[in-house]
Amino acid sequence: MKCWFAAPRPICEPGRITDADDLAALHADAFRHGWPAAEMEALIADPSVLVVVAREGRTPFTRRPVGFVMVRAAADEAEVLTLAVAPGRRGRGIGRLMMDEMIRRLYFLRVGALFLEVDEGNDAARALYRRLGFREVGRRPNYYGGSGGGTANALVMRADLK
Repeated sequence: MKCWFAAPRPICEPGRITDADDLAALHADAFRHGWPAAEMEALIADPSVLVVVAREGRTPFTRRPVGFVMVRAAADEAEVLTLAVAPGRRGRGIGRLMMDEMIRRLYFLRVGALFLEVDEGNDAARALYRRLGFREVGRRPNYYGGSGGGTANALVMRADLK
């Protein structure tokens, strides 16, 4: 008789410099224009940038990043720079888990508003952000380069954290 155990839920931890290569790979899988590891390393090292990484694995030694979110804070506002989840892990609540943790951290820092930009065609991301209390406050026409030379609009969204 085989015994099947559910995989443990991902844990969220602060990003580390040593995560730069893994985060660059996740970002490249999630976006048309990935960010290189050197840029990830610089962002992780930036004191104004908060990084939350979702990791899966049974022990601290086997945990690997399956998603991350980066936010830059300035005064009492912050902006999501990027959020990525491994393609094979999407639709499992990892984005929500990371954003909940990030919002807790921003609340602790007394950040009053969180902004982001999202491709208006990314229905899954827009649904997540709406569930988190974001609302559309603007639009950037032709902001994202699409496949085949086309473009896509960006929605500017805001969540009040106080």
